[in-house]
Amino acid sequence: MLSETILEKLNNQVNLEFFSSNLYLQMSAWCHSKGLEGCGDFLRQHAEEEKMHMYRLFDYINETGSLAVLGSIDAPETDYESIHEVFRKIYDHECLITKAINNLVDVAMAEKDYSTFNFLQWYVAEQHEEEHLFLSILEKAEMIGADGRGLYHIDMEMKKMSQQRMAAGAPGGA
Repeated sequence: MLSETILEKLNNQVNLEFFSSNLYLQMSAWCHSKGLEGCGDFLRQHAEEEKMHMYRLFDYINETGSLAVLGSIDAPETDYESIHEVFRKIYDHECLITKAINNLVDVAMAEKDYSTFNFLQWYVAEQHEEEHLFLSILEKAEMIGADGRGLYHIDMEMKKMSQQRMAAGAPGGA
């Protein structure tokens, strides 16, 4: 059974992952509305991946004999100035998620909950990958530029990434 402190923090993380999924799905819709199908498809896949992160936490809580609790989440923003803003906000959001995961790890260690500590190691590694991925996309987008051909090139690169994820069987790739 989880301590009340860890249970509360894990349930908060469930809801944060759920918000992440909704955020990326909304960003996907914005991209599609701007004719950026490659970016939109990539972000929709990423929304599915975030949902899988939520389910993983949800299942862990229930497996410990505790109760996973879904709370209300805010609606994500719906309008953006540019694709650069989208990727900047994603990168900033992933940094926020990393801080929340690191805080959970700290609490698990402080409470000597080694099972939860071990479970969270997957999220620690995942967050490293997420930050690296979106920082890389952001840096490339800034390098390429976001007008005319640059925007088209960004979208084509995201389409390639989306197709590679589908071929690799990533969540949301079917």
